[in-house]
Amino acid sequence: MKHTMTLPDILIALGVVTIWGVNFVVIKIGLQHLPPILFTALRFLFAALPLVFFVKRPRTSVGLVLAYGMFQFALQFTLLFSGIKLGLPAGLASLVIQLQAFFTIGLAVLTLGERPKGVQLLGALVAFGGMALVALHLEGTATVIGFVLVVLAGVCWAVANITTKKMGQVDALSLVVWGSLVATPPLLLASWLVEGGAAWQLAAHNFNLTSLATVLFQAYPNTLLGFGIWSMLMRKYPTATVAPFSLLVPVAGMLSAAIVLGEALQWWKLAAGVLVLGGLALNLFGGRLWAMARPAR
Repeated sequence: MKHTMTLPDILIALGVVTIWGVNFVVIKIGLQHLPPILFTALRFLFAALPLVFFVKRPRTSVGLVLAYGMFQFALQFTLLFSGIKLGLPAGLASLVIQLQAFFTIGLAVLTLGERPKGVQLLGALVAFGGMALVALHLEGTATVIGFVLVVLAGVCWAVANITTKKMGQVDALSLVVWGSLVATPPLLLASWLVEGGAAWQLAAHNFNLTSLATVLFQAYPNTLLGFGIWSMLMRKYPTATVAPFSLLVPVAGMLSAAIVLGEALQWWKLAAGVLVLGGLALNLFGGRLWAMARPAR
């Protein structure tokens, strides 16, 4: 397994996290006309069909594919969409869910025997400081619940990252397509039971070109392209090398939310973003900078 990412892979990772950042604005727009669980189900229905008829099932255990589909897609995005629906601003949601990077590193220590460096642990503490700043400035019960749901979404993403690493070499597109298929039936059932038939009728009545565009953006560049590439990078490099790249998602998320949705960028949001990005910088480059700064013996 390579430990240093190549420049092309770094650029690819940056492209993926930019798409994921802008996607939080897309989610906010889509939720204006679609209930969260149904919106999630439609996303993965489009991601799975019709490609599942042309792409072979991943060459790994059925159990791992089921776990990937449930944690990476069904559970993570139900929690994320519901958190945003309950009032957590899109820009903040793009920041909060990046706790997954540190949940992933922690799970990798517990389950895979990976050992993060001291500077990576320091980076985690800095980033968690940013999350504490966000939590202190939340107002309203619904927004606090939304915050908790998005944190739990980050936990689900971390479980999915570890599941991906346990698979070994599998085709990334195949994994995402079949994972989307796994997620769709339980999401549709959950939407019908929780949101109800009346919500489906209202969604059908209000469905327009904007709704369709948000679903298609969710399904194709965001899911098939983004998670396909992410799964490939997670298998190619150590967890602690890849996972922190997702902390750049809030840069695109908060800026696009400010531009498109008019979300305010208060000082504490900016400070929290600086802390999270500082944690990322320590995680990615701290070890190398420390080695360069130490006097040669």
